[in-house]
Amino acid sequence: MPIYTTAAEAVKLIQSNTRIYVQAAAATPSILTKALAERAGELRNVEVCHLHTEGDAPYADPQLADSFHVNSFFISKNVRHTLAAGNGSYTPVFLSELPNLFRRNIIALDAAFIHVSPPDSHGYCSLGVSVEATLAAIENCKLVIAQVNPQMPRTFGDSIIHISRINYAVEADVPIHLQHAVAVSETEGQIGKFVASLIDDKSTLQMGIGSIPNAVLANLGNHKDLGLHTEMFSDGVIDLIEKGVVNGRYKGIGKGRVLATFLIGTKRLYDFVDDNPFIEMRESSYVNDTALIRRNPKMVAINSAIEVDITGQVCADSIGMKMYSGVGGQMDFIRGASLSDGGKAIIALPSVTKAGASRIVPFLKQGAGVVTTRAHAQYVVTEYGIAELYGRTLKQRVKALIDIAHPDHRENIEKQYINSVLSLSLT
Repeated sequence: MPIYTTAAEAVKLIQSNTRIYVQAAAATPSILTKALAERAGELRNVEVCHLHTEGDAPYADPQLADSFHVNSFFISKNVRHTLAAGNGSYTPVFLSELPNLFRRNIIALDAAFIHVSPPDSHGYCSLGVSVEATLAAIENCKLVIAQVNPQMPRTFGDSIIHISRINYAVEADVPIHLQHAVAVSETEGQIGKFVASLIDDKSTLQMGIGSIPNAVLANLGNHKDLGLHTEMFSDGVIDLIEKGVVNGRYKGIGKGRVLATFLIGTKRLYDFVDDNPFIEMRESSYVNDTALIRRNPKMVAINSAIEVDITGQVCADSIGMKMYSGVGGQMDFIRGASLSDGGKAIIALPSVTKAGASRIVPFLKQGAGVVTTRAHAQYVVTEYGIAELYGRTLKQRVKALIDIAHPDHRENIEKQYINSVLSLSLT
């Protein structure tokens, strides 16, 4: 059974030259990470690794570089600066494969910081709103320190762990990290309508959080018998579940339930998933397994991008050579949806950046990462329409993607592409 103590005392067990995994997203155990950062003067060369985290990341301060190094599997805003500052790294990995890095000891862990609900009468806690690779971290590290919080929703599936798996527990009655929806713009609303038009009744959906997914969901109120098999979701699905639009009756995996590996939203979401058997939280190696995703008939994967070139290459993790986010689960679901019977793989993005630069480009920026290859891309959607790429030649793709670029950029995109092709033919 765990020893109950304070955060300051618990993190004294962390030694120099060790590696810690921190539970991700809304479940980020911020009390533990804050206490760890306060030990900077005593520690050297501690690697803190995680996916996207919420809240402050004081250990990521470049002034603490001798004490802590951040290893991101998906780069969040609170640690993005570390790559340029030199106190951070990025490890590219599909979300489906992250647990394997721990189970195969490719990335050996010394400790895990987790965030759980209090134990029930049988001694079981819940990882609540974020499972991802945390279960694999717990199973393959020497020391588990838990932030035990009565405000953590109790969810089911892989999120249930026995209190005996925790070495040290720190009680903390604090709110779970919140993320409020922002207003959907006219552009995003139009994208949502186009994407919704591609979704048939009895489809199973994967989508993230943000304005475009919310815009899609807002246009699904008259659909019937949808399912949800997604790495993450937010408040936008609640109304559709309560209306019976999302019921999971025709799913091939987890029929009659919503399947996810983490979630983030408002208190309404956390109250909704608390003790709700309709919500099943599973490890990312399961949720993001392409072989399982494809078993859902009419699987629809909806993902975004930073830019798309006019042959269909999708950059979703970097702005040129500058790493911005990560590979995540995009390819897991793009491929799974592509292989599904009647499935569709969709990339949805505004045609221009906030600064007015085109996001449909003749060529990706130098150093840009290709997350989804041109062979995997099926549909690209902007506010100007839908480009269907599957089975199309390069010439046909060029035309289709130019047609959904912003009108102000179409002529220039075409000219740049043609001039480059001509110059290559002359060499």
